[in-house]
Formats: sequence, structure tokens, C-alpha cells
Amino acid sequence: MGTTLEQMRANVGKLLRGIDRYNPENLSTLERYVDTQARENTYDLEANLATDTHTHTYTHTPDDVNLTTDTQVKVWMNKYGWTENEDVQIFIHSQEESVKPKNIVEKIDFESVSSIMATSQ
Repeated sequence: MGTTLEQMRANVGKLLRGIDRYNPENLSTLERYVDTQARENTYDLEANLATDTHTHTYTHTPDDVNLTTDTQVKVWMNKYGWTENEDVQIFIHSQEESVKPKNIVEKIDFESVSSIMATSQ
């Protein structure tokens, strides 16, 4: 009998505590959990972030997982510059390649904060 989603979630929760979170020997367990999440249509941010630390990408989705329709994938491919090879594998470019820094400058004059400063003293 296979491991249930709840048993897997509990097991992964234990792995994520402390230094074991970064133990490369746990990667196969974390990857199986990501596969299970995809099949069961669930999401566990902490587990997925731990997997990302180990591999900084999830490169393969099982063939039996239907994430969306072809039309939606094509829209995302065009929007984000993803590419497809001859084996019908889609390559998602890292965000680091396309992130552009933005400086935000706030200008606050003394009059707008003077009443706040007066009440905090």
C-alpha cells in the first residue's frame, strides 16, 4: 500500500526542521512529494522551497500530469519567453535572467510627519 498524502506531508515536515532541510540525501523524498503534489493538485510552499534550494529548478513533470491546456501553455510561452525543443520539452528561463531592479524614492516633507512625531513623544 502506498504512502498517503498526509503521511508524506508529515514526513516531509519532519525533514524540513533544522539543518536536515538542506541535506542532499533528502532530495529524492522531496522530489517525490512534489510529484505527489502535482498529481493530487495540492501545494506545499515550504517543501517546494526546500527542493528549490537543492536543485534551484524542477526540471521534469511526469507525463501523466496534465497541468493545463496546450493553448494556455502557448500563451505563457509567448508571455515569458519560454522555448520548446523538438522533444516537446518546454524550457522555462530563470527569473534572474529577466528581473530588472527598480529604485523607489519616497519624498516626504517635514509637515506631513510632524504631527506623527509630536504624538509619539
